[in-house]
Amino acid sequence: MEPTDAAALIERAREALDAAYVPYSEYRVGAAVLTADSEVFTGCNVENANYSNALHAEEVAVGSAVRAGHRSIAAVAVTSGERDGVTPCGMCRQTLAEFGDDDVPVYCDTGDGEYNEYTLGELIPDTITPGTLGIDPDDA
Repeated sequence: MEPTDAAALIERAREALDAAYVPYSEYRVGAAVLTADSEVFTGCNVENANYSNALHAEEVAVGSAVRAGHRSIAAVAVTSGERDGVTPCGMCRQTLAEFGDDDVPVYCDTGDGEYNEYTLGELIPDTITPGTLGIDPDDA
C-alpha cells in the first residue's frame, strides 16, 4: 500500500470497527497505521469499566506494529462508527509521534469517500521526543 492511498487505509480502519468493544460509550473507533515498509496494522477501541484502562484504536494499531518489529509509521487513518472526522486524542497523538515524523499524513474519515487530512506535526506540534529527553532515537 502506498502512503498516499488514503481511501484504502481508511477502509482498513473501517474494517477494524467491527471488533470494537464499547459497552459504555457505544462510540466505535477504528485505526490503521501504514508502516514505512508498507505493512498495515489495525486497531479498535477496547473499553473497560475502569475508564482509564480503556485502549484507544490508534494505540492498539501502533502496539501491533511495534510487536511485529516496526518502528516507523508512514501514514495513519482513523474512523468512527459516526463518520464524524474524529481525530486522534492527545495521548494517541503522542504515541503516533513516537514512531512517525511531523509530515506523516493522518486521514480522518468523514464518510462517503471524504476525509480530512492533517499532518502529525499539525496535530501535535513540538512533541516530546527521545531527543527532548536527551536519548538517541536509535537507542530508544
